[in-house]
Amino acid sequence: MNRRTYEDSAHQLSDLVHNVLARSPYFAGRNLSVETRDDEVVLKGVVRTYYQKQMAQESLRGLEQISRIQNDIEVISI
Repeated sequence: MNRRTYEDSAHQLSDLVHNVLARSPYFAGRNLSVETRDDEVVLKGVVRTYYQKQMAQESLRGLEQISRIQNDIEVISI
């Protein structure tokens, strides 16, 4: 795989993940960030409950393009 194809693939995965999270009512108004490496995803940001943290991860679990999800989202209840 050449470098351009790799970058395009990572960009497509990042867009896909952002779209999935954006459609979820659990993350409206949340500033979650996503890092992609090959077929791995790292989630970062802050949510109010552990349920929201888990839902971010679970909403991506069904995507066949992802082999591993690292959930670094912080839970800060206000």
